[in-house]
Amino acid sequence: MTSTITATHSPTPVRTEIATLWRLSWPMLVGQLATVGMGVADVAMTGHVSAAELAAVSLGTSVWSIVLVTVMGVMMAVNSVVSHEMGAGRFDRIRHSVRESLWMGAIVGIAGCIAANLCALLFDHIGLDPAVAGRAKTFLHIISLGMPAFACYRALYGYTTSINQTKPIMVIAIGGLLYNVVVNWLFIFGSFGFPKLGALGCAVSTASGVWLMLAAMIAWIKVSEAYRDTYPFTHWEGPNWGEIGSMLKLGLPIGVTHFAEVSAFGVVSLLVARFGVVQVSAHQVALNFISLVFMVPLSFSIGALTRVGQSMGEGNPAKARSVAWIGTGMCISFGALSALGIALFRWQIAAMYSSDPAVQATCASLLLLAAIFQLSDSTQVAAASSIRGYKVTRSPMVIQMIAFWGVALPAGWILGWAPAWFPWSPDAPMQARGFWIGLVLGLTVAAVLLAWELDSLSKRRIRASAAP
Repeated sequence: MTSTITATHSPTPVRTEIATLWRLSWPMLVGQLATVGMGVADVAMTGHVSAAELAAVSLGTSVWSIVLVTVMGVMMAVNSVVSHEMGAGRFDRIRHSVRESLWMGAIVGIAGCIAANLCALLFDHIGLDPAVAGRAKTFLHIISLGMPAFACYRALYGYTTSINQTKPIMVIAIGGLLYNVVVNWLFIFGSFGFPKLGALGCAVSTASGVWLMLAAMIAWIKVSEAYRDTYPFTHWEGPNWGEIGSMLKLGLPIGVTHFAEVSAFGVVSLLVARFGVVQVSAHQVALNFISLVFMVPLSFSIGALTRVGQSMGEGNPAKARSVAWIGTGMCISFGALSALGIALFRWQIAAMYSSDPAVQATCASLLLLAAIFQLSDSTQVAAASSIRGYKVTRSPMVIQMIAFWGVALPAGWILGWAPAWFPWSPDAPMQARGFWIGLVLGLTVAAVLLAWELDSLSKRRIRASAAP
């Protein structure tokens, strides 16, 4: 009896867990890249219409992205809940939780739709050209209609990843990207007799595409044998406000964390814009590239969240700790490789985006700083996700709020602007480089504190399990 308990509560072999995490994560990585590709397609295709249409898409997308990422964070509570129930083998509870998560998705999605439309009112008060402001507002009004579908899709996303079915995420995201490009072409340029909507064509394609992705996910769950044991659509079930409240209690801190991070980068972009075209162009190029690179540790971290949750559902905190650190190690290993690659090829990367020598030089210096924070960025996202696998979401929120708003932004402002009354009295402010040094400092603080919190939390759960 003793040997059986010991075997059950042992860590997973490292090689086995790495293989499991890779199988779980790589389809999510492809799906994440396809999703990012939709935004790239919107900007690239609208740019061939006019500068005003491109400005409307850029402004509308900036607000839409902040609301979207916040909603996505709130809905990540589904990953934590379902992975725990999967590990415990409570299939009936999974069905019930998925049905309740769809109610939560509808509520959160409607709230996100309202928030996006309220933010559209800001365009009338920030000194924009009235025509551009009007187009950006209409863009948000249209694209926000997809928010309820997106929130419900993320509920099913959390369900399917938590039961180790990630292939649908990849296939549906690739299909969504292809649909986005085709419908953009029809409505942006008025091809084949369709109305020429310009920027508004992007909003139509994205909003309708999200609803189709939700329908595709429901259809996949209906026909695939992989969902038979946990199939959630057996009968109608009304909202259980207590359980929805519990999931919101888990998800809201994640949403706040995502909002803090995205808004911090948004504030940096606004502040860097004051330094002129070269600085802001280099900043946007570097930010775009590292956002693509970040998809890899982000996908691994979601896989780690799922595996930690499943291990805790099994009642095996030793395995959960092992899984958490293996996942973090995979992210750190990729961070080291990406840091080396970015540092070695920063000039080539800059040249891919711009032919302007001044932009290339500034971008190369920013990419060198990006290379430095690859390790800390990979560590912080992996540790935060692993902590959420324990159904703990407040401590990552507090730590990342401190890191981004308490360290990164103030340090960036000081170094970027370097006012004359500062002790060192610099000849010129560091401009964009100063803000990126602030990001290095903030991400380093986040990585250290989150790794410490993960270590402490995982040890506490093991001691609690061993206690009589």
